[in-house]
Amino acid sequence: MKEEKRPNNKTNITNTMNKSLIALAIGGLAIGMTEFSMMGLLNDFTKDLNISIPQGGHFISIYALGVVIGAPILVMLSNKYPPKKVLMVLMLMFTAFHTLFIISPEYNTLLITRFLSGLPHGAFFGVGSVVASQLAKKGKEAQAISIMFTGLTIANLAGVPLSTYIGHHFSWRIAYTIIAAMGMITFISLYFWIPNIPAQIDNDIKKQLSFFKTKKAWILVTMISIGTGGLFAWISYISPMMVEIALIQEQKIPIIMTLVGLGMVLGNLIGGKIADTFSPTKAVIISFTAMAICLIVVYATVHIQWLAYLMSFITGLIAFTIGSPLQMMLIRNAKGSEMLAASAGQASFNVGNALGAFLGGLPIAYGFASNSPQWVGAGMAFSGALIAMYFLTIQKKENSL
Repeated sequence: MKEEKRPNNKTNITNTMNKSLIALAIGGLAIGMTEFSMMGLLNDFTKDLNISIPQGGHFISIYALGVVIGAPILVMLSNKYPPKKVLMVLMLMFTAFHTLFIISPEYNTLLITRFLSGLPHGAFFGVGSVVASQLAKKGKEAQAISIMFTGLTIANLAGVPLSTYIGHHFSWRIAYTIIAAMGMITFISLYFWIPNIPAQIDNDIKKQLSFFKTKKAWILVTMISIGTGGLFAWISYISPMMVEIALIQEQKIPIIMTLVGLGMVLGNLIGGKIADTFSPTKAVIISFTAMAICLIVVYATVHIQWLAYLMSFITGLIAFTIGSPLQMMLIRNAKGSEMLAASAGQASFNVGNALGAFLGGLPIAYGFASNSPQWVGAGMAFSGALIAMYFLTIQKKENSL
């Protein structure tokens, strides 16, 4: 009789890590759906509320503002608690605030509850990024973080097209009810699959905040806030651009969002691999530069329908090579303040969201065509690349000392 093989400790550790990353990815899926569904639902949402497209863009910006404010505050308030409990509470908040958003009756209450819905976003990804990097094998940290962000990209591949379809054929409120339910599924997954990692021993708030006394911290914050605006100047107004210039029927916008999402899934995984293989900073420079070029191409070619479909995929791919390299830059340059730095990165990413949506909407508000935000986005992405180049020179000087 053959002796039954028992899984060794290495197998158990691998299984625990895999389940943990899946739980974090489910949270990323829920958060990605709420953040990006508004772009696909923008036409239906504004028609239902009887508001203009630029006014609808305010719901993108107000969510981003919630992320910016919530990320550092919630991380600082919760830094003495174990990461598992923190992540679970954040997803309970996510579910509760989305429920309020669904039942809000008019414009002002919708704005308030949309703001509240954004509060847990950055803190979840900030804490989750550090947990993922701690569970990962040495040298595979960025790839572990990219798996967590896979949920965000799958949201764009499947969740956002589904939400867009439901919102167009039924109601945007039903679409956001599904998102609230995803919050509860995440809560349950975190409870069963995230290990009980102890709280950080040295969790003094003053020491955590010391990261923001460094020059490098503010260079990173500025780089992310400006550079990622390129993504949001593009995707915030992708629906009207496709309908008005590419002459794609509204019923086919979910196809566009699916292509964007597929590109994001692949780009996210490629970004993690590049960051681990080479340098996160070099990966960021390449990503921002390529994004700027993509947006100029989108502006020039969107009236050609088949190119509009193709560039939706390519631009989504390029845009999401940036996620895990940015997180690794923050974590590696914030020893002792990793969670706060990672959450600040998410806050900065959503400053880019707010800036991209706001600045991208200005040309449309002043009467320019709906592809005009691409120039705004290209300028922001290229500025991010220049700042990343400056950061690289600082790193080289430090390494030579």
